[in-house]
Amino acid sequence: MEPVILKHPLLEHKLAILRDKNTGTKEFRELISEITLFLCYEAMKDAKLHEVEVETPIKKTKAQMIDENNYIFVPILRAGTGMIEGIVKMIPNAKIGHIGLYRDEETIKPVRYYYKMPSGIDKKEIIVIDPMLATGGSGIDAITLLKEDGAKKIKFLSIISAPIRIKKNARSTSRCTNLLCTSR
Repeated sequence: MEPVILKHPLLEHKLAILRDKNTGTKEFRELISEITLFLCYEAMKDAKLHEVEVETPIKKTKAQMIDENNYIFVPILRAGTGMIEGIVKMIPNAKIGHIGLYRDEETIKPVRYYYKMPSGIDKKEIIVIDPMLATGGSGIDAITLLKEDGAKKIKFLSIISAPIRIKKNARSTSRCTNLLCTSR
């Protein structure tokens, strides 16, 4: 699938502050969370809704909700954990999995040091989150692990992406929707 690259004046503004060498740690973390809100909003645009009955202050009425149990958000450790706050602001009951990977310096192959998923990933939409798509290797490796574990519907969210790697990641993750904030 072709990657979706978000372009919005507010995102461009926040990205400029995020990338500024003078931005402090606290503000950097807050910006990661805010930008993730935009990504989560876009990632959930095709979410299926179901009807529920709610009681308002005036009367009972019907409303539409997503089934939060149908989604698992998976940060690639450690950097991806910075995006969890933004996800949880949008989807407070989000299920969270974790994948920890590093590169073996001799073989250049990925080494999995941590893998923990909620049950039923074969029936849920998996949304992998990593703030930076540089070589694309970690994202591809994480998606490969998830596919091996039975995941069928996967999205990949990234804040900063190298343009050449967007294409590589899109080819290597053909069954995955790549949702990227910007390419720089």
